[in-house]
Amino acid sequence: MKISGVDIRPGNIIEYEGGIWRAVKIQHTQPGKGGAYMQVELKNLIDGRKNNVRFRSAETVERVRLDTKDFQYLYAEGDQLVFMDKDTYEQVHLPKDLIGEPAAFLQDGMDVIMELHEERPISVQLPDQIEATIVEADAVVKGQTASSSYKPAILDNGVRVMVPPHITSGTRIVVDVYEQTYVRRAD
Repeated sequence: MKISGVDIRPGNIIEYEGGIWRAVKIQHTQPGKGGAYMQVELKNLIDGRKNNVRFRSAETVERVRLDTKDFQYLYAEGDQLVFMDKDTYEQVHLPKDLIGEPAAFLQDGMDVIMELHEERPISVQLPDQIEATIVEADAVVKGQTASSSYKPAILDNGVRVMVPPHITSGTRIVVDVYEQTYVRRAD
């Protein structure tokens, strides 16, 4: 589906210079002289390159629709992650860097959504929040005010997050996967 260059929004997947790109940031600019344009920061979904491109209103780009499929995370094998198609039970091996930092939050048996372009995996979406256990938390510093004083803690997956002073080692908490931040204490 063709769209105008100024209609690109963050999160849109477009075909540009023979590659598949995701619009990360956009900025609409209207200079004093000349026509308005859209400054778009693109990220290549195949090799991870970034590119800044100006699109004028007269230019059109091809918007790409990705297929989504339910998969289940099985295990890590070296720098590869193994997922299983929940419909066909077929296993797919993907490199860890396709997911990036959120890969640390993968748990055995976790349901994920895989985005595919022409049957080829492009990205993996994890749940927004997961439960994790604190394995190490710093002691509370006496005299610190309770308002907005957070302390560092390490989760069972090795990720470091800032938590409120009342959270201790062994506590189960809910963590935002993409922001890597404390949300609340787990029930």
